[in-house]
Order: sequence, then C-alpha cells, then structure tokens
Amino acid sequence: MTDANAAQAEYWSSAAGQTWVERETLMDALLSGVLTRVLHHAALQTGETVLDIGCGTGASSLAASGAVGASGRVTSIDIAAQLLDRARSRATEAGRNNIDFVRADAQTNAFAPGSVDVMISRFGVMFFDDPVAAFRNMAGALKPGGRMVVAAWAPAADVPWFSIPAKAAIAHLGKPEPADPDAPGPLAFQDPARVTELLKQAGLKHVRCLSEVIDVAPAGSLADIAAFATRLGPAARIMAQFSATEADVKAIEAEVGKAFAAYQTDQGLRIPARVLFYLAGPPPR
Repeated sequence: MTDANAAQAEYWSSAAGQTWVERETLMDALLSGVLTRVLHHAALQTGETVLDIGCGTGASSLAASGAVGASGRVTSIDIAAQLLDRARSRATEAGRNNIDFVRADAQTNAFAPGSVDVMISRFGVMFFDDPVAAFRNMAGALKPGGRMVVAAWAPAADVPWFSIPAKAAIAHLGKPEPADPDAPGPLAFQDPARVTELLKQAGLKHVRCLSEVIDVAPAGSLADIAAFATRLGPAARIMAQFSATEADVKAIEAEVGKAFAAYQTDQGLRIPARVLFYLAGPPPR
C-alpha cells in the first residue's frame, strides 16, 4: 500500500466501510439495477479475464465471475481490508474459485501489463486523488482490444437518493461550507466533459459517456432505508460538519422517510437516479 490515497484508505477502513459491510444486503439491492447495466455494457464472455476496481463487499465480482465461467478469471481489488475480507468470504460461501482478491491502491498497484480483457467498476473509481495517474495505471492492465466500463453518479440533483437526505440535513442543520465538486468522493465524476477529458489524458481511447436513468431499489423498511440514506454520501458529510446530535439525526431520518414514501411501489421503493457509464478502450501499444 502507498500513501497516494491514504485519506480514502483510512475512510473506508473506518466506520464508513463497516456500514457497507453491515448493510450489505440493502446496498446490493439498492445498486442491483446499476450492476445489471455495468454488466450489459461490459458484455462479458466465457473465458475472459476481468479486473473489478473497488469491489467493495463483492457483489460485482460475484456477478462477473458467473458471467465469465470457470474458464474465466476475476481479479478484485479494493483499498479497504474489511470490505475485501467480506468479499472473499462471500466468494467462498458461493463456491467461486475463479476470483482473486487483492488489497491495494489501484492508482499505484503494479498490474501485469496487458493481462485483462475487461475492466469494470460499480461506483469504485471516483475516489482517486489523481484520476489521470490512476486510470493510466489501470489502463496498462488491459489487453489490446480490451474494454473498460465504469459507473459513476450524475449530479446530486439528478439522484434523489442523495439530494433528499442532503436537503433534509441542510433544513435542520444549515448550509455547509462549499465543497470542491471534483474532490474525491461519490460525486467526483458527475461532469462527463471533465471526466472524458481525464480518461483521454490517461491514454484511453474511444472514450464516451452514456447517461441512463435507473431505479435504485433499497430493501427493508422505510425507516431502515431512511436511516441508511443519511449514513453515506452528502447528508453524512453535512451531519459530520455540524456535529449533529442524536435528536438531529432522528429528525433528519424522519424527514427523509416522508420524502422517500412518494417513491413507494408494489415492489417496494423505486427511486429514479441518473447514472453515468464511462466506456473506453486501452491505449495503443
């Protein structure tokens, strides 16, 4: 491990990462539609080798391993030990023997050049302190003719899962200090023009961005979902900045639950969100 993304390593190895582990079922349900679209765009084939960046607790790696079959291989990389440990356990429980787990920083890890057919990520690439260096490093792992598909969030205004909790937190606590929209974080890749230019600077070719509206589908009771939505993303940062009390948190959760109720369907909550898919090919060799 290097110190290039030390702050992110510390963050995801702390309570934030533990929240993902504890709420794994809810998170997998929430992002199932996005993962389906990542795999659709990646068009994985039997026998292919896959690099899964920011694999988290392993849902994307398990899906990829199933798509490429026993003759294929998935390398799953994450910066947080607790997330990777859970992903490894899930693979063992599922009897998947075609996944390798690596705890490392994808910005600096020494990937074998030209070793993978496809690089995928479900919301795992927006946290690098130097995106150009990170993607240049990762792109080197792609075989000639390989492909990259990564998902990122659009602006929060197009993602009610983020905007509703953030508005509730602001209403109760006040407006936070302005933040750098390009700083590492869940919304760092919200500007397609900026990000496609970064990917081109990293040497990737045939770069394009596809914008899609996908329902996020959190599982659980409305109260549980509202509580979870305030624990990650912009709302969590606002509450931390204002040192929210337990009473503040409960009031914000109640407001979020009321707003989310408008998205209730016979199949549970379905909250539309705009997701950006960045597609590219490897640099020429």
